[in-house]
Amino acid sequence: MINIKFNKRLLVVWLVLASLTLAYLWLDHSLDGSLRASAVVTSNVIMIALVKVRIIFREFMEVRQAPVLLCRLTDAALLGCYFIGRTLA
Repeated sequence: MINIKFNKRLLVVWLVLASLTLAYLWLDHSLDGSLRASAVVTSNVIMIALVKVRIIFREFMEVRQAPVLLCRLTDAALLGCYFIGRTLA
């Protein structure tokens, strides 16, 4: 018999990540199905991706239990990547 340990926090994190993915898919198809570039959709998708990466950092890379400085540095690195990419684009 397989003994599966149930982790409620992991389930909640997984559900949040899955719902963010579904939100992206809904947002992507909410326009009339055309392949036009949209600044609103693009910026929303980038924000969803940043939130997902932050959740993955915190929950799956054990940054949540790290010292406060490391938590802040990961957030600063995410924002830095966003602003650098925005500047280069």
